[in-house]
Amino acid sequence: MRGIELKDLDLNLLVVFLQLLRDGRVTTAAEALELSQPGVSSALNRLRRILGDDLFYRTGSGMRPTPYAEELAAPIAEALALIASTVNQRSTFDPLTSSRSFVIAMTDVGEIFFLPSLMRTLSKFAPNVRISTVRNSRVNLKEEMEDGKVDLAIGLLPDLKSDFYQRRLFQQGYSCVFRGGHPLDGAPVGVEDFVAAEHVVVVSAGTGHGKTDETIERAVQRNVRMRIPHFVALPYILSETNLIASLPEKIATRLASSFSLRSVPHPLDLPQIQINLFWHAKFHHEAGNQWLRTLIFETFSE
Repeated sequence: MRGIELKDLDLNLLVVFLQLLRDGRVTTAAEALELSQPGVSSALNRLRRILGDDLFYRTGSGMRPTPYAEELAAPIAEALALIASTVNQRSTFDPLTSSRSFVIAMTDVGEIFFLPSLMRTLSKFAPNVRISTVRNSRVNLKEEMEDGKVDLAIGLLPDLKSDFYQRRLFQQGYSCVFRGGHPLDGAPVGVEDFVAAEHVVVVSAGTGHGKTDETIERAVQRNVRMRIPHFVALPYILSETNLIASLPEKIATRLASSFSLRSVPHPLDLPQIQINLFWHAKFHHEAGNQWLRTLIFETFSE
């Protein structure tokens, strides 16, 4: 095949060539390939012109290959088999035996809410799978997910639009949280009560919580005594002081049950926050990514 450019070769011509080698007759090869006899003859003539050889000659018992065609037979058959195997292969993922590490982008409040339940579920269905988290506001999330360094992202992430898929997990409102025995404990909390109280605020710019806090700032003038950059210390602070906090209702309920806090409906009319699961289109059909996002959706979606 010296001097022949691969761009001049149509893969279908080689398929016809191999079928003619097997059958020895144009009629039989055409039936096997679901082509017309003229179609097979035309393909053979094209291949003859490209390769500069007759490839087959007619005999009383059918078409016989030329010496050159016999030389080509095995390498072409092997090459086509390799191509067929390559294009048909699909990666598989067995959660029971996999030790793969997945990376999920979420906030620290997301970690508090999602990770305990997720790890309990993984212990049953994927005992060796490992999970790492990154802050979705501290990495170039679009680039990291496109490169496969971050598998999934969870939250309110309006910037993840082009090239991303998303599914809604749930919507949630906001609650006020304070210690048991707080002066506000035992009665409905109104707007005046909320404004008069001393507040601790978790600063979480660029997240759904951050946007809601901006909404509160525009609506009322709070007496903010403390600002902290994360949620981890919040329940300990609330338990030991008369400070109150505005929190997404799901994490408010979780902290209230774990730290003997009180969670009550928020007095302000705040918009619902939609929490979505995101993944990059590049990995839409990747088996491990499909499995994990399905597991998360089935575990947390409402």
